Amino acid sequence: MENLGSLALLIAFCLAVYAVASSVIGGWAHKPLLVLSAKRAVYAIWFLLTIASFLLVHALLSGDFRLAYVAANSNRAMPGLYKFAAWWGGQEGSLLLWSWLLSCYSAIVVYVNRAKHRGIMPYLIATLMVTQVFFLILNAFVASPFRVLAVGREITAVPDGNGLNPLLQYWAMAIHPPMLYLGYVGFVVPFAFAMGSLITRQQGDAWIHTTRRWTLVIWLFLSCGILLGAGWAYAVLGWGGYWGWDPVENASLLPWLTATAFLHSVMVQEKRGMMKVWNMVLISATFLLCIFGTFLTRSGVVSSVHAFAESSIGKYFLSFLAIVIGVTSYLIITRLDYLKSDARMESVISRESSFLFNALILIASCLAILWGTLFPAISQAITGEKISVDATFFNRMNVPIGLFLLFLLGMGPLFAWRRTSLESLRRNVFVPGIAAALFVAALMAAGVRHPYALVSFGLCLFVIWTIAAEFYKGARAIGARTGRNLLFSVVELTHRNTRRYGGYIVHMGVVLMFLGFTGAAFNKQATMEVNVGGAFTLDHYVLRVASLREGDTDNYAWDRAVVEVSRNGSPLSRLEPERRFYKASRQAVSEVAIRHRLDEDLYLNFAGFTEDGSKAVIQAYVFPLVSWIWIGFLILIMGTLVCLVPSKTKFQPPQTHMAGATREYAPASK
Repeated sequence: MENLGSLALLIAFCLAVYAVASSVIGGWAHKPLLVLSAKRAVYAIWFLLTIASFLLVHALLSGDFRLAYVAANSNRAMPGLYKFAAWWGGQEGSLLLWSWLLSCYSAIVVYVNRAKHRGIMPYLIATLMVTQVFFLILNAFVASPFRVLAVGREITAVPDGNGLNPLLQYWAMAIHPPMLYLGYVGFVVPFAFAMGSLITRQQGDAWIHTTRRWTLVIWLFLSCGILLGAGWAYAVLGWGGYWGWDPVENASLLPWLTATAFLHSVMVQEKRGMMKVWNMVLISATFLLCIFGTFLTRSGVVSSVHAFAESSIGKYFLSFLAIVIGVTSYLIITRLDYLKSDARMESVISRESSFLFNALILIASCLAILWGTLFPAISQAITGEKISVDATFFNRMNVPIGLFLLFLLGMGPLFAWRRTSLESLRRNVFVPGIAAALFVAALMAAGVRHPYALVSFGLCLFVIWTIAAEFYKGARAIGARTGRNLLFSVVELTHRNTRRYGGYIVHMGVVLMFLGFTGAAFNKQATMEVNVGGAFTLDHYVLRVASLREGDTDNYAWDRAVVEVSRNGSPLSRLEPERRFYKASRQAVSEVAIRHRLDEDLYLNFAGFTEDGSKAVIQAYVFPLVSWIWIGFLILIMGTLVCLVPSKTKFQPPQTHMAGATREYAPASK
């Protein structure tokens, strides 16, 4: 098995090298058969990597402890779901997942565009396969998942493995990493189209129209990965938070920010032919930040509960990043004549400017997070002393940025393309502005004094009002013409322009998430040592430890606290936080208990026992509004899916041509 897996990786590497050479030579020399052979090599690579992945997963599920990777990341007592999840639970397996997903994306792109974009396809394939070559170097020669255990010259096996990291033995970890990787890996597709466009000196926007749906789907995958990771941190790590500005968390957020900026600014390019250089830089930066995030996770440069063990693999990523940055910068600089804007911004008060400001504020957030993430490593390299940056720095920098972004979400629907009159803007802002001001005044009268929270609540109402008004005005006009009810009219309005109104739904989801984030200003917590039968109070809750239980499974031993919750003398529920000790890895983790409500969560963590073992240590938290983060996330998914539905009114992109191309190699417009 190990020989077959290693052979599959080695042959895939050779084919990837061949695909790069044949696609470049075929495109440059106008040799369609060479390009065709490169396409077939892409399919063969997918087949070989599928075989390699199947062999590794089979080894994990069957417990083949001759393989070092299986011995390090699986054990016999683990449930089958987590044995499968061990595929990406370690360094070598996750790199194989990276390569396999890349081969899937590459094969799909080549197949879907087999009769289109003949001018850029050779260079698109070359870009995809250069990335494939890099990861196959790691898979085949640096961090092979098929390395066997040996004593001298003899292959050996251990009786049982160490098991998957206990923190990863949670259902969301069977979904979160693949989603994150689908986002990370997927951004190579629009990047490859962009590189193909630059290499062939396209003067138009064909690559934008071809990759818009790709980019939106990939952005959705990355969004799901980030939010599932936040849910995992909230439910598993036991500290009660969902985002701690951990370096690896930040690494996943950075490409999301630039991709979000790209999705907004690309609409200006489609509508007005502007911001072409800006969009090329944004999509390139997104791909590079995905590689950078993978580097942070694996290099040992930063310390994180999410990161893999320190290894020498980081130097390979740095080398690859340097090469890609150099080539991309050269192509953009030398093709500036082909990236000239077709129009100029006519007014600061316009939809174009709102998209530009939106993108700028997202980039500002990205740069602030990047600086804070890298500062400890930079300080250590310069001074020899590692100066840590805590969550306070990131909050101080990003809370004002986030509030300004929230303001732009509310103002965006009020702007028209080209220019907006001040009178029209004043008229549209007046009612939601007054409503937001009155809401803030009511909150202050109720005793809320946190300044950022007041601003956030006011802006959330402002944005919800402006978005709802957009739906209402459009639906009312349709209802007046058709005589149908408001709900039907809203559906019809959305279907007529799914990109616009699906985007508004996404923005509504973001607003609800901001409500959840704002609730963190009012968190309450207590840590108590309690005997069985003892009780303590947190806010308006009375928590009584009714009993302590213990038990044992093949995988772990557990202790459980049964806590009865009441308020004003009325019983509410029974929560059972748990402490688990995993036998294979000899590690203890928490299994928290949460009472979810729309207004607040009651969150309990059983931290263990006092030194004499006589009392249970219970950490209790009250988290106002946190459920709205997950509700907003679901609405964000729904809005993105709406954006992917074709509109009744088709958008016709402008025709584009490639400088100096023959008719055979001119890119087809979608």
